[in-house]
Amino acid sequence: MSSSAALSPRGARLATLVVGLCWLVVLFDGLDMFIYGSVLPHMLETKALGITPAKAGDVGSYATFGMLIGALSSGTVSDWVGRKKTIVVSTAVFSLASAVCASASSLGVFSLGRFLAGLGLGGLLPSAITMVADYAPRGRRALIVGSLMTAHQAGGIVAGFVALWTGDWRASFWICVIPLFIGVPLAIKFLPESITFLQAKGRTADAAALAERYDVQLPAPKEARPAGADRWSALAALFRGGLWVQTLLFWLASFGGLLLVYGVSQWLPSLMKANGYDLGSSIGFIIVINLGGIVGMLVGGRLTDLFGGSRISAIWFAITAVGIYTLSIHMPLALTYTVVFLTGMFLFSGQAMIYANVAGRSTDENRGTAVGWVSGMGRFGAVFGPWLGGQLLATGSTTAGFTAFAIAAVFACVMISLTGLRAVRQEPAEEVGELTTVG
Repeated sequence: MSSSAALSPRGARLATLVVGLCWLVVLFDGLDMFIYGSVLPHMLETKALGITPAKAGDVGSYATFGMLIGALSSGTVSDWVGRKKTIVVSTAVFSLASAVCASASSLGVFSLGRFLAGLGLGGLLPSAITMVADYAPRGRRALIVGSLMTAHQAGGIVAGFVALWTGDWRASFWICVIPLFIGVPLAIKFLPESITFLQAKGRTADAAALAERYDVQLPAPKEARPAGADRWSALAALFRGGLWVQTLLFWLASFGGLLLVYGVSQWLPSLMKANGYDLGSSIGFIIVINLGGIVGMLVGGRLTDLFGGSRISAIWFAITAVGIYTLSIHMPLALTYTVVFLTGMFLFSGQAMIYANVAGRSTDENRGTAVGWVSGMGRFGAVFGPWLGGQLLATGSTTAGFTAFAIAAVFACVMISLTGLRAVRQEPAEEVGELTTVG
């Protein structure tokens, strides 16, 4: 849902409310995702629950495997039952799973907790991205998605401070239960459903009531599809008319991007510690790389709206490859922090712009499915990345770890570049309904 007109104060309040609440729950998503990597050096040092580098990689892969299932399921489910319900349930799931981790008496129980957390984490992000993309003004979709994703990196920053502040992994995971008492109630009470989703499902009365409440004008109604057809047509639409090549390229780019994001997120502190930096500095690198990620999301989002997602994302991944490989060299601490910041600036936003690109090329009816599946297929990379990092760290070779992640960045760069050669929209821009103000 987009708008070429200026929003009325009440219409702007609706868009701000949606983005603000989604930002909050994605902040909690980022906290829960990054907390494991932040406390991992301490867990390895104290051999908590009998963990070793190889086992730590396995645990990380359990979480990302859960994310794979959650992402693949949530995109389609959100196109069936709505964005709001999927966001609420996903947030509740990863919050409760953190309680399982915090109280775990064995590594097996802890691993189960991380897998369950992955289901919620994987389900939330595609749904939140789809929700804000539905409400984004025309020509600003990538910027809005990038702004939302700053919450993910802010969550990573909070995770680093939580790990430093508590000094205890159990206390850190108990803190990750807080979203159950803040994010879930706020979303239930205040988060509206997507107007374009309501219209696409034929719920015109609900859409009209929401539009009247916030003083916005509905786009021209479309013919609602039969419920049974909705469940599969949204997925089938990703492969029609030659779009299958573009779809597969996006999936492969997401595989490389998420291998990179989750591998680096989990193993950066441990790799830097093994490379000769002290524990405090190693956790500090998580904070700095996510600060860079916040800047990168905003810059990358605006440039994507101006120049195209494939082009910007490809450049971002290419620079990321150089930055990650440079980190294999032991440098003065101040210079290392600078490289980590710049690497984070390009690393996370490169993947976020893949999501923005897919959301921009999708229709109202299948946007949730398209974003969910590109995220879900990318989770195969997210499963592989933490496992690969653990295996490489277990060999004692930090250079091999950084090199492997740099290669993943090059792979993502090539795949997303190829999507730019097949920039086909599923629906002409003029046929996409707009959300405009009344009067």
